Amino acid sequence: MSSVSPSGTDGSRQRRRLTTGIKDSLRELGIQLSLLNHQVSAHLELRDVDFDCLDLINRHGPLSPTALARRTGLHAATMTGILDRLERGGWVTRERDPADRRAVRVRALRDRNAELIRLYAGMNGSMDEICAGYTPEQLELLADFLRRTAEAGQAAADELAAD
Repeated sequence: MSSVSPSGTDGSRQRRRLTTGIKDSLRELGIQLSLLNHQVSAHLELRDVDFDCLDLINRHGPLSPTALARRTGLHAATMTGILDRLERGGWVTRERDPADRRAVRVRALRDRNAELIRLYAGMNGSMDEICAGYTPEQLELLADFLRRTAEAGQAAADELAAD
């Protein structure tokens, strides 16, 4: 005999439906952001993978080429080509690491940030409007959820890269 009441069963079904809806929405968000990033990279005349690496350098840099390759799951030789293109385009510079003069770190150049800001202006404006509809407490909950989801995505990618 089950100890779950009928209302408990309905609650479990509702929770599964809501969880599935969140996962579906996150997949759709991933697709839409990927398409937006593809459009931005095309306007900047960058390959998608180059743009992804530039974004990682902007967010987490300066980084060594090895750390960037590890983070992206790309081969070191592939990373060299990407960094060469980004450097030629005026997006990044390679510098000696002050802690270890033999090591190189890649740093994003800020000269072209205005282009990025302009291309993302529509999305950023929409996000501001959406966020304005939430209380600070709700925004804290959403930020926590998204941060934890991003961490789970990074862990899953790391696990696949290790295989």
